[in-house]
Amino acid sequence: MIRVAAVGDIHLAPDSRGLLRPAWETLGDCADMLLLAGDLTRHGTLEEAQVVADEIKGLPVPVIAVLGNHDYHSDLQDEVTGVLERAGATVLEGAGTVLDVGGTKVGVAGTKGFGGGFAGRSAGEFGEPEMRSFVRYSRLCAADLARSLLDLRDQGCEVLIALTHFSPVPDTLAGEPPEIYPFLGTYLLAEAIDEGEAHLAVHGHAHMGTEHGMTAGGVKVRNVAQPVIGHAFAVYHLPVDARIDVPAVG
Repeated sequence: MIRVAAVGDIHLAPDSRGLLRPAWETLGDCADMLLLAGDLTRHGTLEEAQVVADEIKGLPVPVIAVLGNHDYHSDLQDEVTGVLERAGATVLEGAGTVLDVGGTKVGVAGTKGFGGGFAGRSAGEFGEPEMRSFVRYSRLCAADLARSLLDLRDQGCEVLIALTHFSPVPDTLAGEPPEIYPFLGTYLLAEAIDEGEAHLAVHGHAHMGTEHGMTAGGVKVRNVAQPVIGHAFAVYHLPVDARIDVPAVG
């Protein structure tokens, strides 16, 4: 059984230093990894990133993260990544990583992702250069996610997890105003997750959304934004044959 702890949208800053550390120090008892689904800081400053780094340093499980839109706000995303990596996290953007969990190879592929909307109500790569750039960026993020998942499968991973900040499906956005769905995710991520044959997809970003969703290909999707799960993390159990069991919340 693979135990996946995950949370996103923790939005840490100096005034929240030490807030999550006590709960995260218990992860060794209930999880094999901690996935952080972006928006780890409030404004993407190095001071805020250091708060996150202090929370994750020396935890009893591997920490794998993607950044979110808040983490890009100060245009210091590379520096924020460096701070987190020096604290021991693996930060993914269009890449994957492999964990050995009790002899089972678990692959995690990650990208921040981007918006654009969902089937039937999505933006197209047409018209003004700004619109074409917007959709092209979403498409490139999704293509990188699919490639990373396929690469992990080629490396012999038996369990595959997709980690994003933006949502791949509208299901997990239920509760958010429909008018902002195009800015919360894109169907292109779901297509990548299905193409890469992931077994679980985890995202954040939608604070007023819903925890449970599914891609058209049947991949379970979980919105782990902290305002949604209401805890320091949620735990999902994946049997080695990759059928998702009933999730337990930690």
